[in-house]
Amino acid sequence: MSKLLLSYYGDDFTGSTDVMEALASNGVKTALFLGVPSAEMLAKFADCQAIGIAGTSRSQTPQWMSANLGPAFAWLKSLEAAICHYKVCSTFDSSPEIGNIGKAIEIGRETFEQDCVPVIVGAPQLKRYTAFGHLFAAYQGKVYRIDRHPVMSRHPVTPMAEADLTVHLAAQTSLPIRLADLAMTAGDATAGIDALLADKPGILLVDVDGPASQAIAGEQVWRLRGDRGLFVAGSSGIQYALLHAWEREGLTSGKVEFPLPGAVERLAVVSGSVSPTTERQIRNATESGFDAIPVDPLALVGESGDAAIESAVASGLSALKSGRSVILHTALGPSADRGTEIDRIPEARHRLGIRLGIILRRLVEAEKLTRAVIAGGDTSSHALSELRVEALTTLLPLPQTPGSPLCTAHGAHEPTNGLQIALKGGQVGSDGYFAQIRDGRRA
Repeated sequence: MSKLLLSYYGDDFTGSTDVMEALASNGVKTALFLGVPSAEMLAKFADCQAIGIAGTSRSQTPQWMSANLGPAFAWLKSLEAAICHYKVCSTFDSSPEIGNIGKAIEIGRETFEQDCVPVIVGAPQLKRYTAFGHLFAAYQGKVYRIDRHPVMSRHPVTPMAEADLTVHLAAQTSLPIRLADLAMTAGDATAGIDALLADKPGILLVDVDGPASQAIAGEQVWRLRGDRGLFVAGSSGIQYALLHAWEREGLTSGKVEFPLPGAVERLAVVSGSVSPTTERQIRNATESGFDAIPVDPLALVGESGDAAIESAVASGLSALKSGRSVILHTALGPSADRGTEIDRIPEARHRLGIRLGIILRRLVEAEKLTRAVIAGGDTSSHALSELRVEALTTLLPLPQTPGSPLCTAHGAHEPTNGLQIALKGGQVGSDGYFAQIRDGRRA
């Protein structure tokens, strides 16, 4: 590998493509792997400046993290990138039991043998802001404190009940946490941060509420990297912040224009999201030439799961053979959420994503589809592996709805090698997102 600016581990697949999109759009050539790649696969991307692993830790326990994150971080460390990033969702939704960000930081801190891990969550490009440690996020044109956000305060697995991220993180780790707030970074940021680091805290949270504070945060993280590289955590706000420092030093080529890939006649979508955003997108798609087919999630994860798969595949194929695009969904908004029932079945949420992935692969193989979508962050993390994809690169960034790009899949499985695929988080994208992907347009 050439000298890497950045390596990263994404705690879910949609978040991982979010990072890839941010980097690729700004002239940092990036490849995303679905696990530690073979030497042969890695060599295919030797000209990249950034390398990522798409993981599933957002939906995993601390015990799972202890067993799996260490080896992944060790491999990333071996790449000797200037920065290694543990990427989390910009809504920071997590808990001590599921997706524990504090635990992941502890593992990374130990692997990289450093005292303090910088954390940046604010990403104005995604309408996420941190001010004096508190996280704010937009929804339907209005900005909410995260614990009052209409979606994230009611997340089915990790609802956000605390907006102060220092308090939220303190419930997940015993590491001392310090905050470089907006007042500090607006002054002598270097002196202020050095003073905070003097007593060797375990975590340093840096506020970002707009372009100016973002540039300062990026410069400070880049300054702290040292000769051995630096392990950091946070949203894709890390990348957006670092881009300021990289551009100033001439390390990137700047904005890149991606050609439009054009429309496809038929598109297949699987969705495990219960978000109202995805509900609106599904309803909008049915007015734009899509068939929406409900799939019973309990049947899919239960003992009759194989039969449920066959039934869903048959329904999907019927729509596709008629010339229509299709969305197979396990819920149509929060009112259809059966999460309480699903959670009574061990490992059911993981199984749900896996079986949706099997359905999508069967549709792609049978109809030789060239484009597909997986909706739902946790769903994507488990479903994409069933498509036998090994790596992703950016095909078309979507600047109007960042975090949901159209990607190109790479791997040894011929039906999905070269597949154009988008991974969409539950609350990401405009109402016309599915038609937008089918038509291969930016907005």
